[in-house]
Amino acid sequence: MAREEKFPRTTELPRQSPLFWVEQKDRYLRQLLIRDIEELTSRRLVIYFGNRFENAQIDAGDCAMMAELLGDVGDQPFDLMLETNGGMTDATEGLISLIKNLATDFRVIVVNAAKSNGTLLGLAARSIVMGATSELGPIEPLVQGIPCTVLTEPQIAQQNFPLHMFGQYALKQTVTLAKTLLSAGMMSDKTPADVDAVVQKLASRDAYFSHGSVIDHKEAAAIGLAVEYLKPDDQLWQRLWLLLCMYEHDCRQSRYLKVFEGRARSTAIAVPIGTPKL
Repeated sequence: MAREEKFPRTTELPRQSPLFWVEQKDRYLRQLLIRDIEELTSRRLVIYFGNRFENAQIDAGDCAMMAELLGDVGDQPFDLMLETNGGMTDATEGLISLIKNLATDFRVIVVNAAKSNGTLLGLAARSIVMGATSELGPIEPLVQGIPCTVLTEPQIAQQNFPLHMFGQYALKQTVTLAKTLLSAGMMSDKTPADVDAVVQKLASRDAYFSHGSVIDHKEAAAIGLAVEYLKPDDQLWQRLWLLLCMYEHDCRQSRYLKVFEGRARSTAIAVPIGTPKL
């Protein structure tokens, strides 16, 4: 007998008024699924979703949004489902500081991609939950679109000394932060040399030759990161994938730049009016 199709229906009507529920049904349906996932994990779940089709970046406004989400979590263990191409290192450091100040037990969940500074944020977590589709990436920063490993070369110092120094300090900021996070977190049982080796791979062109290189779950675990792999048929993974598909569709349809969401709190940032589609 075919499985009866019930999701997301129940015998109860929404507690919101019909008009308001219909206007916000996409959000309400996502939040229903968030609650279902929380029941499976016994952990709270919050979402940072950056629309890659609009080149959404981690920026200085994200801390306030994340603080609002975490205000509903309290001191409970929580998971951060993260989708981002990366962004500003200062803003990423701010997010990490905020999370560290408010939480003692958090994981990062990467269903699709957390690249660049998204990967750096992941290094702050107890572990990174990944599946077959998940991607991390190198954390080497870019300055004016130029890799910092290029800017630190002596030839650049001769041509443009301020840019050279900017690149040096940007790279040092990322490397120092990554080492601190790994040493205090998921690699706390490893030697400083082990931590240095991982950071060297992630923050240079020695192992990954492109800033967009794919680091899948096998590679992430092989280099020493704490990875929790979920198989495609895992019940939790299937729900995480469905939730990702909801965000992908809703953001592209409504042209949301970012969505910050939990089981009870939610806000979306729209693409500025007049911005052409990529």
